[in-house]
Amino acid sequence: MLVIIMMFISCKKNQNTKKEVPQQITLKKLKNSPLYSDAVLKLKELDSTSYSGKDTVHFDFEVKNYRLGAQTESTNTNELANSKKGQHIHFILNNQPYSAHYSPNFKKDIPNGVNHLVAFLSRSYHESVKNENSVVVRKLITGSNTLDSTKLDISAPTIIYSRPKGTYSGKDTERILLDFFVLNTSISKNGNKVKVTINDSEFLVTEWAPYTILGLPMGKTTIGLELIDAEGNLIPGPFNKVTRTITLVE
Repeated sequence: MLVIIMMFISCKKNQNTKKEVPQQITLKKLKNSPLYSDAVLKLKELDSTSYSGKDTVHFDFEVKNYRLGAQTESTNTNELANSKKGQHIHFILNNQPYSAHYSPNFKKDIPNGVNHLVAFLSRSYHESVKNENSVVVRKLITGSNTLDSTKLDISAPTIIYSRPKGTYSGKDTERILLDFFVLNTSISKNGNKVKVTINDSEFLVTEWAPYTILGLPMGKTTIGLELIDAEGNLIPGPFNKVTRTITLVE
């Protein structure tokens, strides 16, 4: 949108115009995060993966080479929205907004139906730990009708949305973390990719890494992620196109 401000000076008839250009939205790869390449998250055996009705399920995770509750040692803890409670587990059901857990043992209500569970380790500023041992993927079924269970293939290429989430204020609005988890595939310049849509701006991401979003306006912002193939087609899957809305306030 072009805003024209007309300035009138009493002693002159000159008119000066000033153009106000909207701030450009950019993506920048996040650096300075410890890798935690040997961090491990395991889910101890559940009593069952199928339950009757809507059940409260007790989850018991095992964490190795990673401290839940600790502040991540990185400059990013001061430059991004950071949890004062420290490092945690992102628990994501059916690619819905995650719940954060600072203990490896907790209970969750699992809705009736076939559910796709993804849990992974998160730094205190909500960046996921990306290695093959830092994530747990399970199919959980509730209810007596399990005929639809075969329609959910947890081995298929899938993208899981993690950040950003919720409302950001003050200094936290300057740099917003964009982070997601890629399952059962890789992304590259010549292969599958992630299409990121931020309001009216589009980006193609060819490296699985965390990014920061710069230049977001105050108010509501819509963020979309799509897992696409080399030709730009959406890869089939129930979670491979997701849209979220966040809010920035002064």
